[in-house]
Amino acid sequence: MKLAPCLALLAALPMLASSVRIYQTNSAGDDLDVIDPSTNHVVMKIKDLEAAHGVTFSPNGERAYITCEGDSTVWVVETKDGRLVRKIPLSGHPNNIAVSKDGHYVFAAIVTAPGAVDVLDTKTLQITKSIPVKGNAHNVYVTPDGKFVVVGSIVGKRITVIDESTLEPAWELEFDEGVRPIAFERAATGSTSRMFVQLSNVYGFAVIDFQTRKEIRRIMLPDNPRLGNAHSSAPSHGIGVSPDGKMLWVNSSLAGGVFAYSLPDLKLLGNVATGSTPDWLTFTPDSRLVYVANAGANYVSAVDTRALKEVGRIAVGEVPKRNGTVTLR
Repeated sequence: MKLAPCLALLAALPMLASSVRIYQTNSAGDDLDVIDPSTNHVVMKIKDLEAAHGVTFSPNGERAYITCEGDSTVWVVETKDGRLVRKIPLSGHPNNIAVSKDGHYVFAAIVTAPGAVDVLDTKTLQITKSIPVKGNAHNVYVTPDGKFVVVGSIVGKRITVIDESTLEPAWELEFDEGVRPIAFERAATGSTSRMFVQLSNVYGFAVIDFQTRKEIRRIMLPDNPRLGNAHSSAPSHGIGVSPDGKMLWVNSSLAGGVFAYSLPDLKLLGNVATGSTPDWLTFTPDSRLVYVANAGANYVSAVDTRALKEVGRIAVGEVPKRNGTVTLR
């Protein structure tokens, strides 16, 4: 399939039909690509961002927060034009990042031992607290109701759940392997009903009942097709629930693509081949498209979630991994 051209711009192009943007970090590069899903073209680049890891956004869509491994900071960037507002120094080397539902806090996972979550105030753009967690912090999330911050640790083989109202750990859950990406299923009340947790050396994911705090099921991905190899002890890395709550999408290094499951029954719907080492995924707000970062191929696949078909490829920077979706306002 022919790759969409990559428009290497330092400033945003005039707005096209879509107000949605896909931010794609490039873990081995020094920039970040911004994709317009209405055209599947790169419409902006954020430069001099060495080894960007995670990205999240203010609820109003005006700012992006990006963890930079190169200098252990969080970059605060205006989404309308890519302008750097500030670099916020962190307490250690960062991995992933999340934002509170009300936009007051940004949570940065600190992978430097012994592990922590740095809490940044989005008004002062300073760290207000660093919350210790057991095991180096890797991925951090905020639950659908905004009440809890969930931190996964590869080294610690556990999830730490932090009460956002007190910024103190509330409970933990241990696993037999290191915790990788996590996805959340929203209950009818808006709270979290289940977590879907990927683990090191596990070709599948664990299903966790959030209310009982117990693993209730472990689902293994199909053995076929097998087109690639496991990467960094993570045969399955990248998982997400579609915004409409109807599908769960799961990356597979071994299959070189992504598997789709229906919710809530977790019935396998099929798979889509995307490329080498799919590492992360994000959706358009209408759930029609899922964007899969292929870390081993330096492009992002646009997948039609209804047709279960790859409909576009967008060339990006070196080793694309984490990504996220924002609606500009």
